[in-house]
Amino acid sequence: MRNTRLLTMLECAIFAALAMVLSFIPLDIGSSFSISLGMIPMYIIAIRRGFWAAGFSGLLWGLLHFVTGKAYILSPLQGFLEYIVAFAFIAFAGVFAVQVRGYLKEEKLGKAIGWAWGTMVIGGVARYFWHYLAGVLFWGAYAFKGWSAQLFSIVMNGASCIATIIVAGIIVSILMKISPKLFLPK
Repeated sequence: MRNTRLLTMLECAIFAALAMVLSFIPLDIGSSFSISLGMIPMYIIAIRRGFWAAGFSGLLWGLLHFVTGKAYILSPLQGFLEYIVAFAFIAFAGVFAVQVRGYLKEEKLGKAIGWAWGTMVIGGVARYFWHYLAGVLFWGAYAFKGWSAQLFSIVMNGASCIATIIVAGIIVSILMKISPKLFLPK
């Protein structure tokens, strides 16, 4: 039991570090739109280990933004919302982990990928909801002229969310096809 818990925590740390490394690949367009490649390892750990592991790994990844200087902080509350709460909410990418792993074990790849997309959408939206909220509360001054903070935040965070889910989802789907064991812990 203890070895499984320790192994899971180590995997979470490794996937968080990998997510941070991927975060350094520049896929930002302007200051408000980006594709977050770090979600790829987050989705893998979410499917591999489930809700709590995904939340822990996401939290570690969020904290790594502070350590590496990748956090954009306007105020303590904004930093807390965008790098602690938002990243911890990646946990929701693990809500259908059992179903995905079950279909992978049964070698029903189509169903596994379908459930994986569902869980990735939920996890992505759960994370980006908090970025949207922070955008409304803290980043409104950076909105385009004539745009409200709400419109600017929903457009930019919504576009980032959708683009991230699509790019990460395609890569995760390919990985499920070529290496389904990556998603099945022993």
